[in-house]
Amino acid sequence: MTTSELTLPRAGRKKGPGRRVMGAGKQLHAGPVTYIVLAVFALVSLAPLVWTAIAASRTDRRLAQTPPPLWFGGNLFKNLQAAWDQAGLGTAMVNSVIVAGTITISTVVFSTLAGFAFAKLRFRFSGVLLLLTIGTMMIPPQLAVVPLYLWMSDLGWSNQLQTVVLPTLVTAFGTFFMRQYLVQALPTELIEAARVDGASSLRVVWHVVFPAARPAMAVLGLLTFVFAWNDFLWPIIALNQQNPTVQVALNSLGTGYVPDQAVIMAGALLGTLPLLIAFILFGKQIVGGIMQGAIKG
Repeated sequence: MTTSELTLPRAGRKKGPGRRVMGAGKQLHAGPVTYIVLAVFALVSLAPLVWTAIAASRTDRRLAQTPPPLWFGGNLFKNLQAAWDQAGLGTAMVNSVIVAGTITISTVVFSTLAGFAFAKLRFRFSGVLLLLTIGTMMIPPQLAVVPLYLWMSDLGWSNQLQTVVLPTLVTAFGTFFMRQYLVQALPTELIEAARVDGASSLRVVWHVVFPAARPAMAVLGLLTFVFAWNDFLWPIIALNQQNPTVQVALNSLGTGYVPDQAVIMAGALLGTLPLLIAFILFGKQIVGGIMQGAIKG
């Protein structure tokens, strides 16, 4: 290699005939095909939500006609008010925020701690315990409904929110997800350095593990919140219409001899809005955390 090649700027060095290596601050630019594909995916993803809003703004008679409406009507706020009053969504929204928020926080914290233990700590039967944890994911949740209901009844928690919260304070998926992330994202040398500096186990977790796991914690938190908010099977069994979550309350809109489809769609729209608001408020931080984790990896 000659002196001129050594002093040549990195962005200008050739890699093969007629090819150049991209410089460190430059970005790849998408072509028109990429934008078209992304636009199609965006439209397909938004289509159910848009149709729900259109149906919620129409009357039940108009929804039964052919062809169905393709644009908004003038009954949106009327149907939203009817769904809110008929389903008692005020209490249901508060209950769902409490349930989903508690489950999300506990799942993220406990799964991170368990994932850190499986990823970086050495203890007896760790491999067996990890396999047992993963194995619980293969058991259908429907099999646990009867014994879980009997257990909650013995505790005297029927129709109470802790009946929904307790079984999902931590999940096998969350533990496995955090374990897989921390294996690569958290260097063992960093933990050893903190130990040498005299940090206790609690301080290592707070100042080393949690900052390193923040991107994965954000993703797990979003997934857990969405799952807890949309959960229907166990809440409909454990709760009643006097103390419901959103999904249990919306179930009451489908009762009756001729259910009003427009009101049902309005209730579904109200039940979806908190998820959209949460993603709008925290989506940037979540995506930024994912990108930060990808760069570190």
